[in-house]
Amino acid sequence: MEATTHYHLLEKLYHSANIQQFIDGSELKVQHQLAEITLPVQAKYNHGANAIHGALYFKLLDDAAYFAVASVVQDVFIVTSSFQINIVRPVTGGTLKAIGKVRTIGKNLFVAEATLYNDKGKEVAFGTGQFMKTNQPLSSLHGYGEGLS
Repeated sequence: MEATTHYHLLEKLYHSANIQQFIDGSELKVQHQLAEITLPVQAKYNHGANAIHGALYFKLLDDAAYFAVASVVQDVFIVTSSFQINIVRPVTGGTLKAIGKVRTIGKNLFVAEATLYNDKGKEVAFGTGQFMKTNQPLSSLHGYGEGLS
């Protein structure tokens, strides 16, 4: 399969995931060993002190790192096996951008990092994750297996 087709299928898979019903307006762009996600901040993502909840920081960082790794794995689904997150400042509005990059490629285990920026380009969080291959073929996944249409 051509790499750009794989990247587009990964983007489709991201948007077809059930969790995305709760995350409005996010966009994903996948390239070789790189993924970028943008998300307009909404008040519904806030915790009690009116800044976005840490769960959104994690999801954006994990997804960006995950899809950076997925860009180089074309046969099977991968999963996050661990992820370390560091939140450095609160976010109350604007658009967030998460950039994920592959650090290490192994036979079955991969390491990637991601950084989350606010709309002024300031770093608000960063993280590093480990991802591993499963036995589940990508072609069996709803959102990926149907191909581009």
